[in-house]
Amino acid sequence: MELFKKECLSVLCMLIFSVAFAQEEFTLSGTISDSKSNETLIGANVYILELEKVIATNEYGFYSISLPEGSYTVEISYVSFGTIRENVVLDKDVRQNFQLSLDTKELEEVVISDNRKRANIRKPEMSVNRLSVEEIKKMPVVLGEVDVIKSLLQLPGVTNAGEGASGFNVRGGGADQNLILLDEATIFNSSHLFGFFSVFNSDAIKNIKLYKGGIPARFGGRVSSVLEIYQKEGNSKEFHMNGGIGLISSRVMAEGPISKDRGSFLIAGRASYAHLFLKLANQENSAYFYDLNTKLSYKLNENNNLYLSGYFGRDLFEIDDLFSNTYGNTIVNLRWNHLFSDKLFSNLSTIYSDYYYGLELDILDFKWDSGIKNYNFKYDLKHYISNNFKLKYGINAIYYDFNPGKITPTGGLSSINERQLEKKYAFEPAIYIDAEHRLNDKITMSYGIRYSMFYRLGAQTMNLYENNQAVNYNSDLKIYEKADPIGTKRYSGGQTIADFNNLEPRATFAYELNNNQSIKASYNRMVQYLNLLSNTSSPTPLDIWTPSGLFIEPQILDQVALGYFRNFNDDKYTFEVETFYKKSKNRIDYIDGADLIANEAIEQVVLNGKARAYGLELLLRKNEGKLTGFIAYTLSRSEQKTPGRTAEEVGINNGNWYRTGYDKTHDLSVTASYELNNKWSFGTIFSLQSGRATTYPKGQYTYGDVNIPIYGDRNGDQLPAYHHLDISATYIPKPEKKTGWQGEWVFSIYNLYNRQNAASMTFRQNENTGANESVKTSIFGIVPSVTYNFKF
Repeated sequence: MELFKKECLSVLCMLIFSVAFAQEEFTLSGTISDSKSNETLIGANVYILELEKVIATNEYGFYSISLPEGSYTVEISYVSFGTIRENVVLDKDVRQNFQLSLDTKELEEVVISDNRKRANIRKPEMSVNRLSVEEIKKMPVVLGEVDVIKSLLQLPGVTNAGEGASGFNVRGGGADQNLILLDEATIFNSSHLFGFFSVFNSDAIKNIKLYKGGIPARFGGRVSSVLEIYQKEGNSKEFHMNGGIGLISSRVMAEGPISKDRGSFLIAGRASYAHLFLKLANQENSAYFYDLNTKLSYKLNENNNLYLSGYFGRDLFEIDDLFSNTYGNTIVNLRWNHLFSDKLFSNLSTIYSDYYYGLELDILDFKWDSGIKNYNFKYDLKHYISNNFKLKYGINAIYYDFNPGKITPTGGLSSINERQLEKKYAFEPAIYIDAEHRLNDKITMSYGIRYSMFYRLGAQTMNLYENNQAVNYNSDLKIYEKADPIGTKRYSGGQTIADFNNLEPRATFAYELNNNQSIKASYNRMVQYLNLLSNTSSPTPLDIWTPSGLFIEPQILDQVALGYFRNFNDDKYTFEVETFYKKSKNRIDYIDGADLIANEAIEQVVLNGKARAYGLELLLRKNEGKLTGFIAYTLSRSEQKTPGRTAEEVGINNGNWYRTGYDKTHDLSVTASYELNNKWSFGTIFSLQSGRATTYPKGQYTYGDVNIPIYGDRNGDQLPAYHHLDISATYIPKPEKKTGWQGEWVFSIYNLYNRQNAASMTFRQNENTGANESVKTSIFGIVPSVTYNFKF
């Protein structure tokens, strides 16, 4: 204990010394932006040559660094932009804004690479992947639409349930375990047309960052990953438009100044029109989507900026006159950036997010509406205490309004009575603090803690069960069955039904072997209080979110990771290898025959299980030259287990570990782009994955004239291997033209050799012969497409 007190005192003295020392220095701070549009640049590097110090701008393009009095050479660089070098005399606090241009070539390429290399090796950040919009646009895509989510699938540790599947899976986690943020607002469904497209319009996107591990303490609410996407702010210098016309969908974006160099607007829209071709072919079926991105930005003064951003998207799906389906996201975020001083930056956000799902069955004359709304208040601060010590801290409070479903008759002859399933309410506040601490020239750490709380609130009537067990075990049949309620309890509005609180520690450690190599390690605990009710491998729009409560515990995950990072040939090549292990408890599992739709007593069909995932990830990049790209490989395992609650219970799958529906043992992706000349460039992607886990019948018995299959262990089999090759070619007719109308053609072929990948395998009895047979369902064969992109 005495030793512990001395260590704490030493750390406290070091922090006090750091602060005192920082007060004797002067601060250089400001923003870094694009010279042509004033768009701030996230993650731009500021490098002090004399001291070999490098820092990066935050999510709003702001930087701050404290230095002793003197004259310094400052080098500013950003990927795809040129690099500038300026001399700065620091005899007082200096606010200096820098602007970069795409065609600036002030320095030799080797210096640019050296700057970027130092930032990559030293930063205490691992299990993080970034993709630039320019990189994504070079990748071949299905149906001619540039897709953020499909591009993420080329990264190590990221998969999905197959072609046409919604969402994505990270390091063996479920699609519902990913926190997806668009301008800090939660997106609950990231897919259009049941997974064929993502909701993100690449024209409006500014920055994409995926955290697979080592997740900072400012993020919470999901246990697998965080996908952070920021929209562009809009051009505050000139009016511009750009867009594209494809075979399936088209898009257009306009941006320009509200007040020159102070305010800007951005509005972007997309729509598909495949349903028009179906109508021309006398088909009564149709499926299409549309969405709208907006953003207003205004600089009040040097210390204050306001942003208002929004997104609205809808999917519509109709089959004859039988039913129609509508679903989509709506978000609005009002943000205020305030600079208290050169060392203290703040961001205040008020956010509204709404996911809606509607189904209208004309044949039964009723309409079904459901969804989830949340109201989010966030206040984040970043404190640049010294060059070696930075703090991030803040608060976050979310109020949830769940609508499990409302049934409304749509015709006078309908036999359906209007019915509203009881709404559910919850409140999730949290506080956090995160530190980035450079201990010496070799060691840098990032560590923090998040304290999250969750309150399940009324008004709601809850079932009561004997022994508080909503699921009974039938020992004679060795199966789980719904328990009958023995009564109910009514909770009034605002009354707490159940509450939880958890500490979520996070830490990342980076040890710099030299300027080209480093070793990193991380640990994080994450807690998820929301659960997606779905018994499919890929989420569907009909799936319902439900909060933790009396019978459903919050998911708690611990993850550790270890990695080695190296740059070769002045950053022409980079190599990353990471291994990870994560385990979680209270992962929802379902009893056999579970019914999830319109189930007001969902606790009767779910059990709390546990899960684990572990693996090895490799990523090799070629960053420069005419040929660029990367090779990603993942070897992993994702498993789930739900043992019996007592000695006599067998549990799910006899209480044994079984593969999750998104387990992929092997996952290989090769992505490359080649610039032939100013007019022609080419891209290719090759993907190879192990088949998705599934359950095949192991035998059968006959009842009458019907053969009844007998199934083996849950997910004890797997589909055939999944692979395809995609290619694209981009042609720019007039590459020398930099003003006025500029156009390009993008030709692509998805699944070049027409591989019929299995989305599912079903088994049936042939009606004519009576023999058993298997049927493979495939989504895509070969898909050619062409898109014309323009800007002016």
